[in-house]
Amino acid sequence: MIEQKLDLSSFLKQLESLFAREKSYELNGDKNIIFKNIVELDNIPFQAPSHIANLDSTLMRLKKLATLKLDEIFEFVKLIRYFVYLKNQRAITDLKVTGAWLAKINIPESLQNILRYFNQKGELENGIFKDYDMLRHSLSIQQKNINDELKKILYSEKLQPFLVDSQIHFINQTQCILLKAGFVNVINGIILDRSQGGFFYLLPESIRQIYIKSDELRNLIEIELLKICADLSAIFHKQIPFLQFINNEFDKFDHIQARIQFAKQNNLEFILPNHKNQHIILKDFSHPILDNPKPIDLNFDKQLLLITGVNAGGKTMLLKSILSACFLSKHLIPFKINATLSNIPHYKHLQAIISDPQNSKNDISTFAGRMLDFSKILNQKEMLLGIDEIELGTDADEAASLYKVLLESLLDNHAKLIITTHHKRLAALMANDQRIMLAAALYDEKAQKPLFKFLYGSIGKSYAFETAARYNIPHSLIDRAKQNYGEDKEKLNLLIEKSAQLEIQLKNQILINEQKNEELNKKIKRLDEERQANKETLDKHKQELQKTYDNALKALRVELKNMPSIHRAINNANAILQKTKNQTPYIPTPKTLKIGDRIKYGQNKGIILNISKNKDYLIELESGMRLKVDSSHLKPMGKDTQKLIKTKTPIIPHTSKVHLDLHGLRVEEARERLDKFLSDSLLSGFDEVLVFHGIGSGILARMVKEFLSDHPRVVSFEDAPPNMGGFGAKLIRL
Repeated sequence: MIEQKLDLSSFLKQLESLFAREKSYELNGDKNIIFKNIVELDNIPFQAPSHIANLDSTLMRLKKLATLKLDEIFEFVKLIRYFVYLKNQRAITDLKVTGAWLAKINIPESLQNILRYFNQKGELENGIFKDYDMLRHSLSIQQKNINDELKKILYSEKLQPFLVDSQIHFINQTQCILLKAGFVNVINGIILDRSQGGFFYLLPESIRQIYIKSDELRNLIEIELLKICADLSAIFHKQIPFLQFINNEFDKFDHIQARIQFAKQNNLEFILPNHKNQHIILKDFSHPILDNPKPIDLNFDKQLLLITGVNAGGKTMLLKSILSACFLSKHLIPFKINATLSNIPHYKHLQAIISDPQNSKNDISTFAGRMLDFSKILNQKEMLLGIDEIELGTDADEAASLYKVLLESLLDNHAKLIITTHHKRLAALMANDQRIMLAAALYDEKAQKPLFKFLYGSIGKSYAFETAARYNIPHSLIDRAKQNYGEDKEKLNLLIEKSAQLEIQLKNQILINEQKNEELNKKIKRLDEERQANKETLDKHKQELQKTYDNALKALRVELKNMPSIHRAINNANAILQKTKNQTPYIPTPKTLKIGDRIKYGQNKGIILNISKNKDYLIELESGMRLKVDSSHLKPMGKDTQKLIKTKTPIIPHTSKVHLDLHGLRVEEARERLDKFLSDSLLSGFDEVLVFHGIGSGILARMVKEFLSDHPRVVSFEDAPPNMGGFGAKLIRL
């Protein structure tokens, strides 16, 4: 299994644990549409389905006209109920793709009726099947009779000398009492067992008779239950095509919801495989098996990536990471990556030749096993292939020549390849092929350890001698090994190493220069923007000064023409001031308003109905509308100038309630309903109302708090008491 070779098994099990019922992680259906479902539902809060049993075998039995058990029928009920829940979520049904999919699921009325037969525990509701209810009621009465009879016996004066204790004991799920020897003359019954102390567990005869009646009732209940199951199964028989359809659709949605949950729980992202762009671009990718990974950045735009370099330097993990990213993307499984800056192509086939294929039982050597693996994939199309330690098991020079031909054949078939090797012979043979991209694992010689970084476009050194020294191999043995290795090969390695170092320095210098150039360009751009802004500000000030000058000049000309009239106006004003100088201004005496007074509120006439402790006045206008207002908005009316206001029945909206439920609404729809609800409540004269918004992601709660804070007629609001909704509701005073 490729997921095991890529170390993804535990990661996939985490995903599978979120399924409502056990299934493989592999998806069926159009992945483009499923991806659109995921994108749409990613920001919509919804309830995940509860556990539902696999119904494939149940459907097979149903096709054979079998009568299902009650719990089997309830599994279908749970499945259908979940789709009813989804279809009732406005936020989901309004989605373009997901909403259209749900609209096609039309639940037959006969099945909808069955939904109301069951409670959430899978038990039949009372009031649906009268005979069944009557039998269950009779059984409960018998159980009560048992309890009453036991209490009566335990408190019997004749039996007190023989009672070991006053407890009711259970032997084989049968209620009984514990007695001392000699009780036979006082009470009749059946001895069920003896205690370690030699006492007797007695089932009194009167209790035994009740148990007999209870057993008869249980048998009748089972017979009645079988009839009910037969009737419900008959309805299911007629709806087998729909049940098969919705069973498959549930698995489809189960895949979607589990992936969304998985992504949210672990901060993962989705990537849809690209059928057009064949470049593998990874940005900030991390393999799921690593605890503290160094994120990988890769732009693999060639056909073959050949990875060389130091032992234990991360070559195999880079190979597994690239294959893992493509594998997870192929199955629409989220993982750690910057999805916006990444691109993963679509591959029909994913192959990994990683483990040692040697098999002593079948007499297959390592090299023979590799050849067998190659023989199976040489003619495959649309393939991504990863091979770890390609020359494993044979002479490196011979293997290099052989694998060069095999790899070129795969490249001619348009396969995408990732190869790791310790040997540089194959890399040297294929380095000039334009379809190949080289990568070298880097090594820190000072610290004598791998850097787990890669230099692209270069062949790496294996650092076998340095690695041996790091693991305490004596230097004398390492020196002898170097002599055996030969000076020419060592010089070649030194040249490769120097070339790699020079390339690193060059790349670093280029990076530094690019950063400096970018900073200079930013400064130039910023200075140009400041210069343009200063110019615009200066032009604006010039225009304002010119406009002010023109207006002042125009006003001066008008004033010069009107000088005589100004003098006359001043004289008239002085005369008026002298006339009114000694007059006392009229200050109206404030009038205290009370219940029953007629008042004027703006342009409307009304009467005061009530005055609260907070000095809020409840008034009724001529139109019948009632309002709570402050006294500063009211004016008293004289008796002689106004007609009496006739009392009218208040106009209270027929939808007025003291509570409002916003669960499942979008923010805009919830705001509109809340606004209308408060208006209706004010018209109805309510002093206190309750609004349920739920906890969830906190979006609705935040909107309600902001809306109430800005509303002019809201006196105060606070979280409701626990028995009225707690943090998921607001108690509002108007």
